[in-house]
Amino acid sequence: MHITFIQTGGTIDKDYPRTSGGWAFEIDEPAVHRILEKLNPSFTYEVISVLKKDSQEITNEDRELIVNSIKTQKSDKIIITHGTDTIRETAQYLNQIEDKLIILTGAMKPERFSNSDAPITLGTAIGAANVLKKGVYIAMHGKVLPFNEIQRNTETGQYY
Repeated sequence: MHITFIQTGGTIDKDYPRTSGGWAFEIDEPAVHRILEKLNPSFTYEVISVLKKDSQEITNEDRELIVNSIKTQKSDKIIITHGTDTIRETAQYLNQIEDKLIILTGAMKPERFSNSDAPITLGTAIGAANVLKKGVYIAMHGKVLPFNEIQRNTETGQYY
């Protein structure tokens, strides 16, 4: 199995600012690298960075960049790390791609935090990539569902 991981930004990839006196987190190198290093995966993979944006800043032009990036990949299994605020909107936009398995995932806390959910959400997406058929899915909070079936509790932020 070969998986292409695509970074688009979001909390999962946030890191402390590199400047002194900085107050906002910056989107850094893909968290996927650090997570997979611990996993010692039995599959081949590549990691590409398409965007480094907070998901609230992602536009349809950015989503088109993601579409074009996916279409150029030989792999038919794609996992996208994405911010959770607009993950459903991007998933819906990507539904135009019919010949690949696409799983979007993210995290509520940056992967750099010791109590981050990033390794679990990414691991859930990887496990799902082994068994799901082509389509667009979201993997969050221990669930993997088709993008149009997953919901979000606006009070807790939890996907169900």
